[in-house]
Amino acid sequence: MRLMRVGEPGDERPVIAASAIGPWYDLRPVTADIDGRFLAALAEDPALLPADPASALPGTDIAGLRAGPPVTRPSAVLCIGQNYVAHARESGAEPPERPILFHKSPNTVVGPYDDVLIPRGSRKTDWEVELAVVIGRRARYLESPADAQAHIAGYTISNDVSERAFQLEESGGQWSKGKCCETFNPLGPVLVTADEVPDPQALRLRSWVNGEARQDSSTADMIFGVAQLVHELSQYLVLEPGDIVNTGTPEGVALSGRFPYLAEGDVMEVEIEGIGRQQCVLRAAP
Repeated sequence: MRLMRVGEPGDERPVIAASAIGPWYDLRPVTADIDGRFLAALAEDPALLPADPASALPGTDIAGLRAGPPVTRPSAVLCIGQNYVAHARESGAEPPERPILFHKSPNTVVGPYDDVLIPRGSRKTDWEVELAVVIGRRARYLESPADAQAHIAGYTISNDVSERAFQLEESGGQWSKGKCCETFNPLGPVLVTADEVPDPQALRLRSWVNGEARQDSSTADMIFGVAQLVHELSQYLVLEPGDIVNTGTPEGVALSGRFPYLAEGDVMEVEIEGIGRQQCVLRAAP
Protein backbone atom coordinates (compact mmCIF):
# COMPACT_ATOMS: atom_id res chain seq x y z
CA MET A 1 0.00 0.00 0.00
CA ARG A 2 0.94 3.66 -0.42
CA LEU A 3 0.11 6.10 2.33
CA MET A 4 0.09 9.89 2.01
CA ARG A 5 -0.85 12.92 4.05
CA VAL A 6 -2.45 15.76 2.08
CA GLY A 7 -3.44 19.28 3.06
CA GLU A 8 -1.89 22.44 4.39
CA PRO A 9 0.85 22.25 7.05
CA GLY A 10 -0.65 21.24 10.37
CA ASP A 11 -3.94 20.23 8.75
CA GLU A 12 -2.97 17.17 6.72
CA ARG A 13 -5.26 14.16 6.43
CA PRO A 14 -4.27 10.54 5.67
CA VAL A 15 -5.08 8.82 2.37
CA ILE A 16 -4.23 5.43 0.90
CA ALA A 17 -3.87 3.84 -2.53
CA ALA A 18 -3.05 0.35 -3.70
CA SER A 19 -0.88 1.59 -6.59
CA ALA A 20 1.22 4.56 -7.67
CA ILE A 21 -1.54 5.88 -9.93
CA GLY A 22 -4.35 5.63 -7.39
CA PRO A 23 -7.25 5.85 -6.98
CA TRP A 24 -6.97 7.30 -3.51
CA TYR A 25 -9.14 6.58 -0.49
CA ASP A 26 -9.77 8.45 2.75
CA LEU A 27 -7.93 6.70 5.59
CA ARG A 28 -9.64 8.65 8.40
CA PRO A 29 -12.10 5.82 9.17
CA VAL A 30 -8.98 3.88 10.24
CA THR A 31 -6.76 6.59 11.76
CA ALA A 32 -6.78 10.36 12.25
CA ASP A 33 -3.16 10.59 11.10
CA ILE A 34 -0.13 8.58 10.02
CA ASP A 35 1.90 8.80 13.19
CA GLY A 36 3.88 6.60 15.53
CA ARG A 37 0.79 5.39 17.38
CA PHE A 38 -0.89 4.26 14.18
CA LEU A 39 2.27 2.61 12.81
CA ALA A 40 2.74 0.71 16.07
CA ALA A 41 -0.87 -0.51 15.93
CA LEU A 42 -0.38 -1.50 12.29
CA ALA A 43 2.71 -3.54 13.21
CA GLU A 44 0.60 -5.54 15.64
CA ASP A 45 -2.40 -5.86 13.32
CA PRO A 46 -1.62 -5.49 9.60
CA ALA A 47 -5.34 -6.02 8.86
CA LEU A 48 -5.92 -2.41 9.94
CA LEU A 49 -5.13 -1.59 6.30
CA PRO A 50 -7.83 -3.16 4.16
CA ALA A 51 -6.56 -5.43 1.38
CA ASP A 52 -9.09 -3.78 -0.94
CA PRO A 53 -9.44 -0.09 0.01
CA ALA A 54 -12.21 0.37 -2.56
CA SER A 55 -14.49 -1.97 -0.65
CA ALA A 56 -13.78 -0.54 2.80
CA LEU A 57 -13.01 3.18 2.50
CA PRO A 58 -14.59 6.21 0.82
CA GLY A 59 -12.89 7.52 -2.29
CA THR A 60 -11.24 10.93 -2.17
CA ASP A 61 -9.91 13.41 -4.69
CA ILE A 62 -6.41 14.69 -3.89
CA ALA A 63 -5.88 16.65 -7.11
CA GLY A 64 -4.41 20.07 -6.41
CA LEU A 65 -3.79 19.35 -2.73
CA ARG A 66 -0.39 19.82 -1.11
CA ALA A 67 1.44 16.61 -0.21
CA GLY A 68 2.74 16.73 3.33
CA PRO A 69 5.39 14.45 4.81
CA PRO A 70 3.92 10.93 4.74
CA VAL A 71 4.56 10.58 8.49
CA THR A 72 3.70 13.30 10.98
CA ARG A 73 6.63 14.82 12.88
CA PRO A 74 8.82 11.94 14.11
CA SER A 75 10.43 11.82 17.52
CA ALA A 76 13.82 11.37 15.82
CA VAL A 77 15.45 11.70 12.41
CA LEU A 78 18.53 9.47 12.48
CA CYS A 79 21.02 9.79 9.63
CA ILE A 80 23.87 7.64 8.39
CA GLY A 81 26.89 9.42 6.93
CA GLN A 82 29.16 8.26 4.11
CA ASN A 83 27.27 5.00 3.55
CA TYR A 84 28.28 4.63 -0.10
CA VAL A 85 31.94 4.03 -0.97
CA ALA A 86 32.13 6.56 -3.81
CA HIS A 87 30.40 9.26 -1.76
CA ALA A 88 32.75 8.75 1.17
CA ARG A 89 35.71 9.21 -1.15
CA GLU A 90 34.26 12.28 -2.90
CA SER A 91 33.86 13.71 0.62
CA GLY A 92 37.59 13.21 1.21
CA ALA A 93 37.26 10.20 3.53
CA GLU A 94 37.84 6.48 3.38
CA PRO A 95 34.71 4.30 3.72
CA PRO A 96 33.83 3.91 7.41
CA GLU A 97 34.29 0.64 9.25
CA ARG A 98 31.20 1.27 11.41
CA PRO A 99 28.08 3.32 10.58
CA ILE A 100 28.45 7.07 11.18
CA LEU A 101 25.41 8.43 13.00
CA PHE A 102 24.18 12.01 13.17
CA HIS A 103 20.80 13.56 13.89
CA LYS A 104 18.55 16.08 12.20
CA SER A 105 15.99 18.07 14.16
CA PRO A 106 12.50 16.63 13.62
CA ASN A 107 11.27 20.09 12.60
CA THR A 108 13.48 19.93 9.49
CA VAL A 109 10.91 17.57 7.95
CA VAL A 110 8.72 19.19 5.29
CA GLY A 111 6.65 18.01 2.37
CA PRO A 112 8.14 16.64 -0.86
CA TYR A 113 7.19 19.70 -2.93
CA ASP A 114 7.62 22.41 -0.30
CA ASP A 115 10.18 25.17 -0.76
CA VAL A 116 13.61 24.60 0.77
CA LEU A 117 15.11 27.67 2.44
CA ILE A 118 18.77 28.54 1.92
CA PRO A 119 19.99 29.60 5.37
CA ARG A 120 21.23 33.11 6.07
CA GLY A 121 24.97 33.21 5.47
CA SER A 122 24.95 29.98 3.45
CA ARG A 123 27.68 29.44 0.87
CA LYS A 124 27.42 25.70 0.31
CA THR A 125 23.88 24.33 0.38
CA ASP A 126 23.84 20.80 -1.06
CA TRP A 127 21.41 17.99 -1.96
CA GLU A 128 21.41 14.29 -0.98
CA VAL A 129 18.89 11.72 -2.24
CA GLU A 130 18.38 8.97 0.33
CA LEU A 131 16.21 5.97 1.05
CA ALA A 132 14.38 6.66 4.31
CA VAL A 133 13.32 3.81 6.59
CA VAL A 134 10.19 4.42 8.66
CA ILE A 135 10.12 2.49 11.94
CA GLY A 136 6.91 0.66 12.76
CA ARG A 137 7.71 -1.26 15.94
CA ARG A 138 9.86 -0.22 18.91
CA ALA A 139 13.38 -1.56 18.33
CA ARG A 140 15.65 -2.08 21.32
CA TYR A 141 18.70 -4.37 21.39
CA LEU A 142 17.69 -6.44 18.38
CA GLU A 143 19.45 -9.80 18.39
CA SER A 144 20.50 -9.73 14.73
CA PRO A 145 19.89 -7.95 11.40
CA ALA A 146 17.37 -10.69 10.62
CA ASP A 147 15.12 -9.16 13.29
CA ALA A 148 15.07 -5.74 11.64
CA GLN A 149 12.35 -6.36 9.05
CA ALA A 150 9.64 -6.86 11.66
CA HIS A 151 10.38 -3.36 12.96
CA ILE A 152 10.12 -1.52 9.63
CA ALA A 153 6.77 0.01 8.63
CA GLY A 154 7.93 1.01 5.17
CA TYR A 155 10.07 3.26 3.06
CA THR A 156 9.98 6.75 1.63
CA ILE A 157 12.27 9.31 -0.03
CA SER A 158 14.41 11.74 1.92
CA ASN A 159 16.50 14.65 0.72
CA ASP A 160 19.14 15.20 3.39
CA VAL A 161 19.79 18.82 2.46
CA SER A 162 23.08 20.05 3.96
CA GLU A 163 24.99 23.30 4.36
CA ARG A 164 28.59 22.11 3.96
CA ALA A 165 30.33 25.18 5.38
CA PHE A 166 28.19 24.95 8.51
CA GLN A 167 28.69 21.17 8.60
CA LEU A 168 32.46 21.00 8.09
CA GLU A 169 34.05 24.42 8.55
CA GLU A 170 31.98 25.85 11.41
CA SER A 171 30.96 22.59 13.02
CA GLY A 172 33.12 22.48 16.12
CA GLY A 173 33.46 18.76 15.52
CA GLN A 174 29.82 17.77 14.90
CA TRP A 175 27.79 17.89 11.68
CA SER A 176 24.49 19.10 13.11
CA LYS A 177 24.93 22.80 12.34
CA GLY A 178 24.88 21.97 8.64
CA LYS A 179 22.04 19.48 8.86
CA CYS A 180 19.37 21.06 11.07
CA CYS A 181 18.48 24.24 9.18
CA GLU A 182 14.76 24.76 8.64
CA THR A 183 13.18 22.79 5.75
CA PHE A 184 16.35 20.66 5.36
CA ASN A 185 14.53 17.31 5.14
CA PRO A 186 11.89 17.09 2.41
CA LEU A 187 10.19 13.72 2.91
CA GLY A 188 7.81 11.75 0.72
CA PRO A 189 5.58 11.92 -1.21
CA VAL A 190 4.43 8.46 -0.09
CA LEU A 191 5.16 5.88 2.56
CA VAL A 192 5.34 2.54 0.74
CA THR A 193 4.61 -0.30 3.14
CA ALA A 194 7.45 -2.76 3.70
CA ASP A 195 5.65 -5.64 1.96
CA GLU A 196 5.75 -3.62 -1.29
CA VAL A 197 9.59 -3.42 -1.20
CA PRO A 198 10.86 -7.01 -1.17
CA ASP A 199 14.50 -5.93 -1.46
CA PRO A 200 15.43 -2.45 -0.20
CA GLN A 201 18.98 -3.10 -1.44
CA ALA A 202 17.88 -3.11 -5.09
CA LEU A 203 16.47 0.38 -5.65
CA ARG A 204 17.74 2.99 -8.10
CA LEU A 205 18.29 6.49 -6.63
CA ARG A 206 18.65 9.62 -8.77
CA SER A 207 18.79 13.37 -8.38
CA TRP A 208 18.72 16.41 -10.65
CA VAL A 209 19.29 20.16 -10.27
CA ASN A 210 17.52 22.36 -12.81
CA GLY A 211 16.91 19.26 -14.90
CA GLU A 212 20.60 18.28 -15.03
CA ALA A 213 21.51 14.85 -13.70
CA ARG A 214 23.53 14.72 -10.49
CA GLN A 215 23.24 11.34 -8.74
CA ASP A 216 22.45 7.95 -10.27
CA SER A 217 23.16 4.89 -8.15
CA SER A 218 21.59 1.92 -6.40
CA THR A 219 20.95 1.02 -2.78
CA ALA A 220 22.89 -2.15 -3.63
CA ASP A 221 26.00 0.02 -3.22
CA MET A 222 25.35 0.80 0.45
CA ILE A 223 28.20 -0.13 2.76
CA PHE A 224 25.77 -0.97 5.55
CA GLY A 225 22.40 -2.27 4.38
CA VAL A 226 19.01 -1.40 5.83
CA ALA A 227 18.73 -4.45 8.10
CA GLN A 228 22.24 -3.98 9.43
CA LEU A 229 21.60 -0.30 10.16
CA VAL A 230 18.38 -0.92 12.09
CA HIS A 231 20.06 -3.68 14.08
CA GLU A 232 23.14 -1.59 14.80
CA LEU A 233 21.21 1.52 15.81
CA SER A 234 19.13 -0.52 18.24
CA GLN A 235 22.29 -1.34 20.18
CA TYR A 236 22.87 2.34 20.98
CA LEU A 237 19.41 3.89 21.15
CA VAL A 238 15.74 2.99 21.10
CA LEU A 239 13.98 3.36 17.76
CA GLU A 240 10.36 4.39 18.21
CA PRO A 241 7.44 3.92 15.80
CA GLY A 242 7.36 6.81 13.34
CA ASP A 243 11.09 7.51 13.59
CA ILE A 244 12.96 8.11 10.34
CA VAL A 245 16.32 6.58 9.42
CA ASN A 246 18.04 8.32 6.49
CA THR A 247 20.34 5.62 5.12
CA GLY A 248 22.96 7.72 3.32
CA THR A 249 23.49 9.20 -0.13
CA PRO A 250 25.49 8.05 -3.17
CA GLU A 251 28.10 10.08 -5.04
CA GLY A 252 27.20 13.13 -7.10
CA VAL A 253 26.71 15.94 -4.58
CA ALA A 254 28.14 19.45 -4.80
CA LEU A 255 30.66 18.64 -2.06
CA SER A 256 32.49 16.58 -4.69
CA GLY A 257 33.59 19.78 -6.45
CA ARG A 258 32.05 18.59 -9.71
CA PHE A 259 28.89 20.69 -9.43
CA PRO A 260 27.96 24.15 -8.13
CA TYR A 261 26.20 24.50 -4.80
CA LEU A 262 22.54 25.41 -4.75
CA ALA A 263 21.31 28.96 -5.32
CA GLU A 264 17.99 30.74 -4.94
CA GLY A 265 15.60 29.67 -7.68
CA ASP A 266 17.26 26.30 -8.31
CA VAL A 267 14.98 23.28 -8.58
CA MET A 268 16.02 20.05 -6.84
CA GLU A 269 14.46 16.75 -7.86
CA VAL A 270 15.12 13.38 -6.22
CA GLU A 271 13.67 10.00 -7.11
CA ILE A 272 13.77 6.41 -5.90
CA GLU A 273 12.57 3.60 -8.09
CA GLY A 274 9.23 2.21 -7.03
CA ILE A 275 8.61 4.92 -4.44
CA GLY A 276 8.27 8.22 -6.27
CA ARG A 277 9.79 11.61 -6.92
CA GLN A 278 10.17 14.94 -5.13
CA GLN A 279 10.64 18.45 -6.50
CA CYS A 280 11.61 21.43 -4.35
CA VAL A 281 12.48 25.02 -5.23
CA LEU A 282 15.27 26.81 -3.34
CA ARG A 283 14.30 30.12 -1.73
CA ALA A 284 16.25 32.50 0.47
CA ALA A 285 15.39 32.23 4.16
CA PRO A 286 13.39 35.33 5.10
